[in-house]
Amino acid sequence: MPIENKAIVIVAPNGARKNEKDHAQLPVNAAQVAADAVLNQAAGATMIHAHARDELGGHSLDIEQNRQLYAALREAVGDDMVIQLTTEAVGIYGPDQQMALIKEIQPEAASFALKELISSDAELERARDFFHWVAKRGIIAQYILYSAEEVIRYHQLKQQGILPSNKHHLLFVLGRYTDGQQSQPSELLPFIIEHKDDTPWAVCAFGRDEHQCVSAALSLGGDVRVGFENNLYNLHGQLAYNNAVLVKQAVDSANDMGREVMSAAEFRAFFG
Repeated sequence: MPIENKAIVIVAPNGARKNEKDHAQLPVNAAQVAADAVLNQAAGATMIHAHARDELGGHSLDIEQNRQLYAALREAVGDDMVIQLTTEAVGIYGPDQQMALIKEIQPEAASFALKELISSDAELERARDFFHWVAKRGIIAQYILYSAEEVIRYHQLKQQGILPSNKHHLLFVLGRYTDGQQSQPSELLPFIIEHKDDTPWAVCAFGRDEHQCVSAALSLGGDVRVGFENNLYNLHGQLAYNNAVLVKQAVDSANDMGREVMSAAEFRAFFG
């Protein structure tokens, strides 16, 4: 199968807000996230979307805490999984801290919420310099978009040269601003309508219908991100035992549709 037709399965095992009170198997510290990554890689995940936590379990963009997490993941999975660091602000951090994290650690992949890093036109020049630096360093960028309007803005920023035109990835977030954060597959359509080129994209979805949204994305040629960051339940509506259950569901759906899941090596070759 041509590599561009293969599916990418990303796991987001913890996110910024949940903890063991939400689920006993939710990984929080670096050792737990690394152990969870091994299970998710075995279940078929291509990449892990990694959030570091501080000593109290809170979301952290602290450079040393992220360095420790990145090192723990690399030791656990080696090159068998792509490691993506988040720059999510969670209302705590600003663009300076978000950019500093990536410049200091230089991970192989990183995710960026455009609305956080370019919240106004006053930030365009700095954002252009940063994102072009990311491209030159070979860091695989994923731009996170929360609405069809943000998809339109993404294309405008790329046309203006603010975002580089090298290969990168998009993440369409479903349900972030809906009542109760419960996503529906129909929410994907406005994103698809406004996406005007062949930049590969993935979906992540909040709530118990995550798997239905995953199946819709896979059927339309998209990639997927699953995990406890967005949803704790399996396709039967029961509490999933761990993140690997959600990964395996996504991998099985991709295979049922005749789409092989991309390996980490293939991911690096495709985006490198």
